[in-house]
Amino acid sequence: MHLAYPAVLAALLFCTGLYGVLARRNAILVLMSVELMLNAVNLNLVAFDVWLRDALHAGQALTLFTIAVAAAEIGIGLAIVLMVHRNRGTADIDRLRDTAEHPNPDTDPHEDPDTAPPAGPHDEKAEAAA
Repeated sequence: MHLAYPAVLAALLFCTGLYGVLARRNAILVLMSVELMLNAVNLNLVAFDVWLRDALHAGQALTLFTIAVAAAEIGIGLAIVLMVHRNRGTADIDRLRDTAEHPNPDTDPHEDPDTAPPAGPHDEKAEAAA
């Protein structure tokens, strides 16, 4: 068996997955791209195991381990994406990142009331009316 054919196919799969991780905005498509990358690694492991004629078949054993880890990763990843979608209403990674990096400065729970800016004249009128 020629090693070049599965190695080139694995490289194409890995590059496709890498492009999907870097270019996509939807979290589910990013998870699918990570799975493509893991499958490319599995293809390389099996191809090199067959090419080297390993008596212990370590490449195939590691491939089974990788498949089990990938199944757990996709299950937990989808659960997280579904919870985020239920709470925020979107699975867009850019929107989620923007909301996490820029908290609302008006609702800082650690702000010291003594160092707060003084109330303006409009605030005093609102307090007097209440």
